[in-house]
Amino acid sequence: MPKIDAHQHFWIFDPVRDSWINDEMLVIKRDFLPADLLSVLQQNGIDGCVAVQADQSEKETQFLLEMAAANPFVKGVVGWVDLKADNLEERLEYFKQFDQLKGFRHILQSEPDKQYMLQPRFQKGIASLQKYGYTYDILIYPEHLPYAELLAGGFPDQKFVLDHLAKPPIKDQNMHSWQKDILALAKHPNVHCKVSGMLTEADWKSWKPEDFTPYLDVVFNAFGINRVMFGSDWPVCLLAGGYEGTMQVINNYCSGLSATEQELFWGKNATLFYNL
Repeated sequence: MPKIDAHQHFWIFDPVRDSWINDEMLVIKRDFLPADLLSVLQQNGIDGCVAVQADQSEKETQFLLEMAAANPFVKGVVGWVDLKADNLEERLEYFKQFDQLKGFRHILQSEPDKQYMLQPRFQKGIASLQKYGYTYDILIYPEHLPYAELLAGGFPDQKFVLDHLAKPPIKDQNMHSWQKDILALAKHPNVHCKVSGMLTEADWKSWKPEDFTPYLDVVFNAFGINRVMFGSDWPVCLLAGGYEGTMQVINNYCSGLSATEQELFWGKNATLFYNL
């Protein structure tokens, strides 16, 4: 079974569009393309990846599909489409021609309305994803978890994956409320979890591998070995230890898993979830 990085990004840096990349983030304030990633994957024993949207536009979806078409190691794309659009089904019909398009994501964490995902038009869009066989990546902060649980419960046949463990406050080692809500969300068997984006939720300069252990314990126990998958969050991970630091933390934690469990976590779960 190939090893899959289930979460990374490509972009041609645009200071207006990518204004979230501030002056503290100079290391990622540039272009990141497949040629930049391939050697990193090879050095870390990763065979393929899933490219995930970082901009809310169909132009972004087309850009990622072009990257995937030209680079066979990009096994799948999670794009963006307006889930509230009147012509959503027409757009999904159009996108069915692209085999590498596996699902969609909306940057819910940035919406002023914390209950955005419960709006009727958004939920109608989720129902359309289910109809067309697309997955949905949930990008949220811990305070959104109760709404995500309602969303998942309302669409038991829709495949969801939680990005970045919902960004728990690892730097503060404050996990009580997050843990309670993760346990509730994980009770829905249609929800999976990406073990990704952790280093940037810790102290960027002085994190230790053991800082992550309590959070990893929670998600591995809550979701079980069949619903967790590895993601690097490259190039964002360069802010806090890079690909090598990410692999160090996760390899350290996974060293106690059986060979079968490791195969599931490092590639099989992502392959099955995204139909790679």
